[in-house]
Amino acid sequence: MSEEIKPPRLADQIAAHLRELILQGVLRPGDRLAPERELAEKLGVSRPSLRDAVDLLERSGLLVTSRAGTAVASFLAPLSEPIATLFEEDERVTADYFEFRLMMESQAARLAALRATDLDLAAIREQLTVLEAAHAEEDHGGEAAADVDLHMLIYEAAHNVVLLHMMRAIADLLRRGIFYSREQFYGRPGLRDAVMAQHRTIAEAVLARDPDRAEKAAVDHLRFIVGAIEDIRRDEGRRNASRRRVGRGDLIAG
Repeated sequence: MSEEIKPPRLADQIAAHLRELILQGVLRPGDRLAPERELAEKLGVSRPSLRDAVDLLERSGLLVTSRAGTAVASFLAPLSEPIATLFEEDERVTADYFEFRLMMESQAARLAALRATDLDLAAIREQLTVLEAAHAEEDHGGEAAADVDLHMLIYEAAHNVVLLHMMRAIADLLRRGIFYSREQFYGRPGLRDAVMAQHRTIAEAVLARDPDRAEKAAVDHLRFIVGAIEDIRRDEGRRNASRRRVGRGDLIAG
């Protein structure tokens, strides 16, 4: 008894192609796809087939369509949103967060030094320039954003899709200030210059394709950040204690 082998539908092939782009991080959560007519032309497919493919990916939770068009869904939100709520209510989590980042980022930097393509290296080099410009202009918000973007490019250059997507979710928590205020951090005297030098060292080690130096630079950077945040919190605790002492008269009988 023979079974007929049916070729895959064009819509399935288009969906598989778009799914692969999302997996590789080419299409990222929040990215808005080109209008249907334009995207169909770029992919060399019919609009009805593209529409069917988009419908398949919508049902799988990877795309979302609204009046504004079709975009890559924030598919990690069901994981990251409850985690954000859980984490922001307990400062003890910060230490565990940085311990996790130290393990992941040291290996990401090593893998990036070993696996980065010429295109990856060019993107890292360009982003380092953006970071240095924000640093020179003392744009704390811009520097914090450029900092995260540089780390994201290193994750991408590691060419490990599990690492990439997990760290993208972690980076989103970082952008939102779940663990600490990056603007407050960058406003502390002396820290900006030190962190800038550390980022430069990490990037230059990856650009030089030196995995040992890249891994060590990432470890040194995370350990420095942890120590700086602990100092900031200790200082804030002392200020709070001083305020309470000054205001003690409001709590006792005259």
